[in-house]
Amino acid sequence: MGRGRRHRDTTWKRNQIENSNENVEKPIASFDSNNFQKPICSNLHFEEYYKEQRIVKAEEWDSFMEFLHKPLPAAFRVNSNGQFCDEIRLKLENDFMKSLQAEAIESGELEAIKPLPWYPKTLAWHSNFSRKEIRKNQILERFHEFLKLETEVGNMTRQESVSMVPPLFLDVHPDHFVLDMCAAPGSKTFQLLEIIHESSEPGSLPNGMVVANDVDYKRCNLLIHQTKRTCTTNLMVTNNEGQHFPSCNTKRTLSVASEINPHPIDQLLFDRVLCDVPCSGDGTLRKAPDIWRRWNSGSGNGLHSLQVVLAMRGLSLLKVGGRMIYSTCSMNPIEDEAVVAEILRRCGCSVELVDVSDKLPELIRRPGLTKWKVHDRGGWYRSYKDVPKSQRDGVLRSMFPSGKSDKDSTGGGNSYEEMAYISSEESAVEVCDLPLERCMRILPHDQNTGGFFIAVLHKVSPLPEFQEKLNHRRNSFTRNNINSSEKSSYEAVSDTVVTKPEEGAEEIVLEATVSENGFKPPEKESTCDEGIVELAQKLDDMGGKREVPSMQGKWKGLYPVVFLRDETVIDGIKTFYGIKDETFPLYGHLVTRNSDISSHGNVKRIYYVSKAVKDVLELNFAVGKPLKISSVGLKMFEKQSAKECEANCCSFRITSEGLPVILPHMTKQILYATMADFKNLLQHKSIKFLDFIHPQIGEKAAKLALGSCVMVLVDDDTQLGSEPVKLKTSTIAIGCWKGKASLTVMVTTVDCHQLIERLSDRSKEVEIAENCLKSAETA
Repeated sequence: MGRGRRHRDTTWKRNQIENSNENVEKPIASFDSNNFQKPICSNLHFEEYYKEQRIVKAEEWDSFMEFLHKPLPAAFRVNSNGQFCDEIRLKLENDFMKSLQAEAIESGELEAIKPLPWYPKTLAWHSNFSRKEIRKNQILERFHEFLKLETEVGNMTRQESVSMVPPLFLDVHPDHFVLDMCAAPGSKTFQLLEIIHESSEPGSLPNGMVVANDVDYKRCNLLIHQTKRTCTTNLMVTNNEGQHFPSCNTKRTLSVASEINPHPIDQLLFDRVLCDVPCSGDGTLRKAPDIWRRWNSGSGNGLHSLQVVLAMRGLSLLKVGGRMIYSTCSMNPIEDEAVVAEILRRCGCSVELVDVSDKLPELIRRPGLTKWKVHDRGGWYRSYKDVPKSQRDGVLRSMFPSGKSDKDSTGGGNSYEEMAYISSEESAVEVCDLPLERCMRILPHDQNTGGFFIAVLHKVSPLPEFQEKLNHRRNSFTRNNINSSEKSSYEAVSDTVVTKPEEGAEEIVLEATVSENGFKPPEKESTCDEGIVELAQKLDDMGGKREVPSMQGKWKGLYPVVFLRDETVIDGIKTFYGIKDETFPLYGHLVTRNSDISSHGNVKRIYYVSKAVKDVLELNFAVGKPLKISSVGLKMFEKQSAKECEANCCSFRITSEGLPVILPHMTKQILYATMADFKNLLQHKSIKFLDFIHPQIGEKAAKLALGSCVMVLVDDDTQLGSEPVKLKTSTIAIGCWKGKASLTVMVTTVDCHQLIERLSDRSKEVEIAENCLKSAETA
């Protein structure tokens, strides 16, 4: 998963490192990027361990180590749903592949950049330059700026190539509920969302959704910021422990609310689960060379139990017939094959390991191991019966290929004095009888990548009853009666993490800080959740007391998210932008948060959620809010405090990220413009109606209502009429503010710059095509 975080230190780990300093070379002070053969550092324990495990043949060892000491080449992926997807691919193929070739030859490489042969539709690319070289080399500066800009606006994602593999084997469909259990930093979540939206037409939303979870709320911030670029309504980010992720089962956890309002779903189960677990991370040595210094076998041993529990929880949350990927960025069989073998033993015939050897044939991978040994401070162990009793707290039965305990084999455990090392003559290496060769191990020297491990699991029937009961005991929540904060005209459905954005960073979705003065009760004309009065009245009839919810939610440091039910606000938005409920329903799909409501009850920001996300929010509320939701939905509207607003002006403007979703459903406040006027507005940021190149555009702009509007780029003058233009995925549009005498863009400087660059490229392509056509006609 690209990270070796949260691993548990064993008591002997620190001492082992301290006692082996003589075996660890010091990092070189200045690394010569032209001499990749010279290692940054090394670790004799690492070499001894993997030679003993035989993950590569003896004749491959030197090549394996050589690649581990080379900097990792940069890789990136083009967003398949981006409106400039085709143009970016053409730029890579026709521009950078050629312009960077000279630099590649000078560095001893055949190609500067090339598409990854195994990734569909040439959307993923591999560079033969490291990230450091791309940043520092002046010749590569234009390419570096291109990568930075396209990544920032969401057209591309910089991601390690092996990290792109797991979502491809997950076989996600647009109607699937997908759980990414350990999602941060979010590159795989981004991929999953792309697949969910892949077949969607402009204006339609998929029936599926992605729940991206991470236990670290700080990393959740990174996850939120990364996925914000997808502009999706089908995402929920949660901050639960993966091994205790709730299933929100209404049959086991009932509340008053669920009895009053039955829900479309009664349990949160998933069609697909990505279980990319925390690991020791030695597959990332090429991009994180510091791991060399601190690597030891105890890291993998210490994480083994957590990895098993996470995988079992993922399978418990998986629907029958569903598919789960178990993956790590570790090459260690204790974290890889041993975990897969243990969960297969626990699940019996209910889960099978899928053979995907015929998929992605151009991806070079090795079959999983069927035999390995376990290393601890006492030495190497070939079976559990050989482990001294004093060592069995750290060396577990499940780490061995057979998974057998003393009861399953003859003989008892040896004492530490009796056996510090078991020789091959005394004990044969165990061989696993499960089909672990169906697992995949990707090694660095096969395709110049990092290391990775992947197993594809299929749930063919419910888990054995004793395993389900064990999971329910670990993850059960006591029955929660609706308390005073839930008995209000605000329907609390989730909570948001209190976070602080990095300096200079954009605001993160659903991020908030607590007001020093707290939250004051709204007036009678409260703008939020008046549609829940019926539920609140039923609670009153049952003896409940209605109160306004406090800023603080159920979870410490979290804010409740509430459904927006105020008809005045919703009808005002619908009327102003000409949105019809039958094509784009707003009621029940708009949410906000307590921190986005002023002391007078006025809403500042409104988020839109898809039907799938809406159903999960309501389910979470019904069972007592066990989901710690840190972000949900897409920011669609934001209050604009403009002095020019009149009585008939809607004070909520459409956000840039929400525009692609809502534009196909708008029938008002739309202005069409040709390339010349569109670029002119982007360059000057604000233009008076009289100064438009085409006068009819200025005339139409003057007739729009004051407030937020949208300018859509059209191909030629004939499309400037009042008839609506059919929108395509490639349609370019920007949000604007219509004042009394001028039109102003409501787009960030970065987005403006990116659009100008893109439109200039498009103009050049059109000009070249026209010249070619003229030449052909002349000939």
